[in-house]
Amino acid sequence: MELAAAISYFLRQLQTEKQLSPHTLDAYRRDLAKLQQLAEAEGVGRLDELREMLMRGWLAQLHRNGLGAKSLQRWLSAVRGLCNCGLREGWLKANPAEGLRAPKGEKRLPKLLDVDAAADFVSSPEGADGGDDTLALRDRAMLELFYSSGLRLSELTSLNWQNLDLRGGEVRVTGKGGKSRQLPVGSKAIDALLAWRKAAPAAEDDAVFTTIKGRRLSNRAVQARLAHWARASGAEQRVHPHMLRHSFASHMLESSSDLRAVQELLGHADISTTQIYTHLDFQHLARVYDSAHPRAKDKK
Repeated sequence: MELAAAISYFLRQLQTEKQLSPHTLDAYRRDLAKLQQLAEAEGVGRLDELREMLMRGWLAQLHRNGLGAKSLQRWLSAVRGLCNCGLREGWLKANPAEGLRAPKGEKRLPKLLDVDAAADFVSSPEGADGGDDTLALRDRAMLELFYSSGLRLSELTSLNWQNLDLRGGEVRVTGKGGKSRQLPVGSKAIDALLAWRKAAPAAEDDAVFTTIKGRRLSNRAVQARLAHWARASGAEQRVHPHMLRHSFASHMLESSSDLRAVQELLGHADISTTQIYTHLDFQHLARVYDSAHPRAKDKK
């Protein structure tokens, strides 16, 4: 089967049988046009002339030309799909793209607030919010608890007063997969929560964070309140709930260097998820080195 004909057949199949959106179909068309262009430059005109080593070289060429990891993965997915179609139709005996792997994209580190910025932000609702001190008390308690205990957004909005032991300084949350964990609550967060509990309206089903009418706050409402305080405090970047969780994790790890403990606090099932926070700054690493390495300091 001629390569151009195989590509046309495969695209028609995607359109009629898979009923892909026009946008997705255009992406397939562009990626397979790249394949055809590369094949023509090598004098390859038939689908069964494609070889793994040949396509490995094309993958490297596209990478050198500046194609990003996600684009390379999408290109390879389109090529694999074409070759699988060739297998089904009997044009190929094996898929030459099966063993190919695109380079992995770099993991982006989560955006963080530094320690001073985090402290300034969580204390920003100290004054009245447009004349309403009650909202300010609620929002201060929310922000303090986010940063104090590293909660996920869903964990905070589903929280009930019965889950909080303010005298003992603990909170029990239910995270991903229905797994519960007990977390410490810092003194600043305890004070803020006590102040909010005194002012809070009667709440439906014991919810901790509610509207003035007592209805449980939604995830979207909490996100909007954080955006409000970011603007009001003059923060240089948009602040969202997960940023406070990231900041909590990073600051805990920088101070303790205990990856396992931070994993437990965050409720990560896999420690590899927690390892993204190990981007400790050089100053911290230097201090650890100086205090721990037997040859770091001259002994007199």
